[in-house]
Amino acid sequence: MAARSTTVSRFIAAPRERIYSAFLDAEAVATWLPPGSMTGIVHAFEGREGGAFSMSLVYPDDEASQPGKTSDKTDRFEGRFARLVPDERIVWATVFDSEDEGFSGEMTVSTILSPADGGTDVTIVCENIPAGIRLEDNEEGCRLTLGKLATFVGG
Repeated sequence: MAARSTTVSRFIAAPRERIYSAFLDAEAVATWLPPGSMTGIVHAFEGREGGAFSMSLVYPDDEASQPGKTSDKTDRFEGRFARLVPDERIVWATVFDSEDEGFSGEMTVSTILSPADGGTDVTIVCENIPAGIRLEDNEEGCRLTLGKLATFVGG
């Protein structure tokens, strides 16, 4: 089976340094990472290369439950900062907490920050996406997350 991946990009009118910093601060990540109307809870966070993190994404009460979740309204995941290149690249290795085999395995999320006129081109590449996650849903989640990141950093 071919590796499952997605790539989503967005221009953000903010400097790379500001965007990079938003990835290394637990409170910031809890604010901008949850897509759409979800909220984030950070359980552990070591914002350094090799550092571990654990987080839950919580669905709003009025949203229907989705298969493969940690619980009815929560997606919990953990991971580590696999690679950090200041102001250029953030690589997360993440694992979802689910009893459903379709959501198991380690997914790699690489964020590339490229200089652009008036800001930064931000590209998120997700690799080894678990089979239980529709690629279209992953892409949409990344687009929503980039929108929240842009708002958070003022771009």
